[in-house]
Amino acid sequence: MQSKLFNRYVWLVDLLNTKEALTYNEIDREWVKSQLGDGKSFPLRTFHQHRTAIEELFGIEIACDASNGHKYYIANPDILKTDKIRKWLIESFSVANMLVAGHNMRKYIVFEPVAKKIHYLPIVIEALQNRREIQLEHQPIYGNRTALRLQPYAMKVHDGVWYVLGKDVEHDCICCIPLYTILEMEITEQPYKYPDDFRAEEYFKDTIGATVDLASEPVDVKIRVFGTLIDELEMCQLHSSQERGRYKYQEFAEYKYKLRLSPELTTRLLSVGEIVEVLEPAALRNEVKKRLAEALGRYDEGEESILHV
Repeated sequence: MQSKLFNRYVWLVDLLNTKEALTYNEIDREWVKSQLGDGKSFPLRTFHQHRTAIEELFGIEIACDASNGHKYYIANPDILKTDKIRKWLIESFSVANMLVAGHNMRKYIVFEPVAKKIHYLPIVIEALQNRREIQLEHQPIYGNRTALRLQPYAMKVHDGVWYVLGKDVEHDCICCIPLYTILEMEITEQPYKYPDDFRAEEYFKDTIGATVDLASEPVDVKIRVFGTLIDELEMCQLHSSQERGRYKYQEFAEYKYKLRLSPELTTRLLSVGEIVEVLEPAALRNEVKKRLAEALGRYDEGEESILHV
């Protein structure tokens, strides 16, 4: 029952976020057509109860403009733009509602597999909420099985992988661990004080991925891109610091970023192949060149081995 109510709240928020302003009768018509409405009317009393619940639950105010035909609208729409978690939650449940409504479309929709070890998320969330240390064991991709006492600070998802960021108590340092490497995890009774000056978004703001090297300062990164990648970066930025520089129609575009160098950044640039060129800094350009040369070398060696099979 609670999940159905939640879905109804999300449906109403998504409707007004999309349509901007509707009368009660217009909302009722949309409700009747929806899968959640099941062809039945949306009682006015229930509608007002939902308005109240939505404000209490999400902090989203649905107001009525009497001067505009008594149309209902979201009075504080910026909250859906500035609060990323709230926005993500609304959008995720909105998609889920559409999939439920279009249950006969399942054979036309292909999903990626759910990230591994996602079942550890509730443990991390509970530890964060109650400020309790976590005892875990994980198996790094390169390294031995390691036991760790962690004070969780934040979580991050990147390329479908969830990470937990926190303080390694024994080594007194910050670490970021992918959940898929964790073998065991439990909450301890040991409390910890969350640092007052820590902000997760600030911590990750100058990086792509989950690796943050605080010993290095953000640097100017300049790339030249070609072909379809120009349109892709115009529609979906590589990073929030993106600025476009030189541009030659149907030839190339140059983009500038302020970033810390990281393995994820190098891998991201390599993933688009020949339609990107790193211009600055020299260290990143040389690293990309080196890895491209290594890849080409494997193909050259492979040609010889194939010929001798």
